Amino acid sequence: MKHQLLFVEDGIAIIRLKGELDHHATQIIRDEISQSLYRGTLRAIIWNLKDLQFMDSAGIGLILGRMRDFVPTNGQTVILHPSETMKKIFQYSGLGSYVWPTTEEETIAELGGILNGQ
Repeated sequence: MKHQLLFVEDGIAIIRLKGELDHHATQIIRDEISQSLYRGTLRAIIWNLKDLQFMDSAGIGLILGRMRDFVPTNGQTVILHPSETMKKIFQYSGLGSYVWPTTEEETIAELGGILNGQ
Protein backbone atom coordinates (compact mmCIF):
# COMPACT_ATOMS: atom_id res chain seq x y z
CA MET A 1 0.00 0.00 0.00
CA LYS A 2 1.34 3.35 -0.96
CA HIS A 3 -0.17 6.60 0.10
CA GLN A 4 0.53 10.26 -0.38
CA LEU A 5 0.00 12.85 2.33
CA LEU A 6 -0.13 16.43 1.11
CA PHE A 7 -0.52 19.53 3.19
CA VAL A 8 -2.34 22.39 1.56
CA GLU A 9 -2.36 25.98 2.72
CA ASP A 10 -4.85 26.93 5.40
CA GLY A 11 -4.62 23.70 7.39
CA ILE A 12 -6.03 21.24 4.85
CA ALA A 13 -4.45 17.79 4.39
CA ILE A 14 -5.10 15.51 1.44
CA ILE A 15 -4.50 11.81 1.94
CA ARG A 16 -4.41 9.87 -1.33
CA LEU A 17 -4.72 6.16 -0.63
CA LYS A 18 -3.60 3.56 -3.16
CA GLY A 19 -3.78 -0.21 -3.33
CA GLU A 20 -4.87 -1.91 -0.12
CA LEU A 21 -5.49 -0.27 3.24
CA ASP A 22 -4.98 -2.80 6.02
CA HIS A 23 -3.99 -2.69 9.68
CA HIS A 24 -0.26 -2.16 9.02
CA ALA A 25 -0.82 0.68 6.55
CA THR A 26 -3.36 2.40 8.80
CA GLN A 27 -0.81 2.56 11.63
CA ILE A 28 1.70 4.38 9.42
CA ILE A 29 -0.90 6.88 8.20
CA ARG A 30 -2.31 7.35 11.71
CA ASP A 31 1.14 8.24 13.04
CA GLU A 32 1.78 10.73 10.23
CA ILE A 33 -1.53 12.56 10.46
CA SER A 34 -1.81 12.48 14.26
CA GLN A 35 1.26 14.67 14.65
CA SER A 36 -0.42 17.48 12.70
CA LEU A 37 -3.76 16.95 14.43
CA TYR A 38 -2.25 17.20 17.89
CA ARG A 39 -0.24 20.30 16.98
CA GLY A 40 -3.54 21.91 15.99
CA THR A 41 -2.34 22.80 12.49
CA LEU A 42 -5.13 20.97 10.63
CA ARG A 43 -8.69 22.09 10.09
CA ALA A 44 -9.71 19.60 7.38
CA ILE A 45 -8.70 16.21 5.99
CA ILE A 46 -9.63 15.10 2.50
CA TRP A 47 -9.45 11.33 2.04
CA ASN A 48 -9.08 10.59 -1.69
CA LEU A 49 -9.91 6.91 -2.25
CA LYS A 50 -9.83 6.97 -6.06
CA ASP A 51 -6.91 4.51 -6.31
CA LEU A 52 -7.83 2.37 -3.30
CA GLN A 53 -8.82 -1.20 -4.20
CA PHE A 54 -9.37 -2.64 -0.72
CA MET A 55 -10.05 -1.35 2.77
CA ASP A 56 -10.71 -3.49 5.82
CA SER A 57 -12.27 -2.42 9.12
CA ALA A 58 -8.96 -0.85 10.18
CA GLY A 59 -9.33 1.63 7.33
CA ILE A 60 -12.78 2.69 8.45
CA GLY A 61 -11.43 2.91 12.00
CA LEU A 62 -8.62 5.16 10.76
CA ILE A 63 -11.06 7.62 9.21
CA LEU A 64 -13.49 7.48 12.15
CA GLY A 65 -10.65 7.94 14.63
CA ARG A 66 -9.35 11.04 12.88
CA MET A 67 -12.90 12.42 12.80
CA ARG A 68 -13.15 11.85 16.56
CA ASP A 69 -9.80 13.60 17.07
CA PHE A 70 -11.18 16.57 15.13
CA VAL A 71 -14.24 17.07 17.37
CA PRO A 72 -12.58 19.49 19.83
CA THR A 73 -11.43 21.79 17.00
CA ASN A 74 -14.52 21.44 14.76
CA GLY A 75 -12.32 20.02 11.99
CA GLN A 76 -13.88 18.77 8.77
CA THR A 77 -13.54 15.39 7.07
CA VAL A 78 -14.32 14.77 3.42
CA ILE A 79 -14.19 11.43 1.58
CA LEU A 80 -13.72 11.50 -2.19
CA HIS A 81 -14.08 8.80 -4.85
CA PRO A 82 -14.88 5.68 -2.81
CA SER A 83 -15.74 2.55 -4.78
CA GLU A 84 -19.41 1.58 -4.83
CA THR A 85 -18.77 -1.03 -2.14
CA MET A 86 -16.91 1.45 0.06
CA LYS A 87 -19.64 4.03 -0.50
CA LYS A 88 -22.21 1.56 0.86
CA ILE A 89 -20.00 0.83 3.87
CA PHE A 90 -19.71 4.55 4.60
CA GLN A 91 -23.48 4.98 4.26
CA TYR A 92 -24.19 2.07 6.62
CA SER A 93 -21.59 3.43 9.06
CA GLY A 94 -23.36 6.80 9.19
CA LEU A 95 -20.64 8.51 7.15
CA GLY A 96 -22.58 8.99 3.92
CA SER A 97 -22.75 12.77 4.35
CA TYR A 98 -18.94 12.94 4.40
CA VAL A 99 -18.71 11.46 0.90
CA TRP A 100 -18.66 14.40 -1.53
CA PRO A 101 -19.12 14.04 -5.31
CA THR A 102 -16.39 16.62 -6.01
CA THR A 103 -12.79 16.77 -7.19
CA GLU A 104 -9.92 17.61 -4.86
CA GLU A 105 -9.75 21.12 -6.30
CA GLU A 106 -13.49 21.71 -5.86
CA THR A 107 -13.37 20.36 -2.32
CA ILE A 108 -10.45 22.58 -1.36
CA ALA A 109 -12.22 25.61 -2.81
CA GLU A 110 -15.37 24.71 -0.88
CA LEU A 111 -13.33 24.36 2.32
CA GLY A 112 -11.73 27.74 1.65
CA GLY A 113 -8.19 26.63 0.85
CA ILE A 114 -5.77 26.94 -2.02
CA LEU A 115 -4.06 24.01 -3.76
CA ASN A 116 -0.61 24.96 -5.00
CA GLY A 117 0.97 23.03 -7.85
CA GLN A 118 -0.61 19.65 -7.19
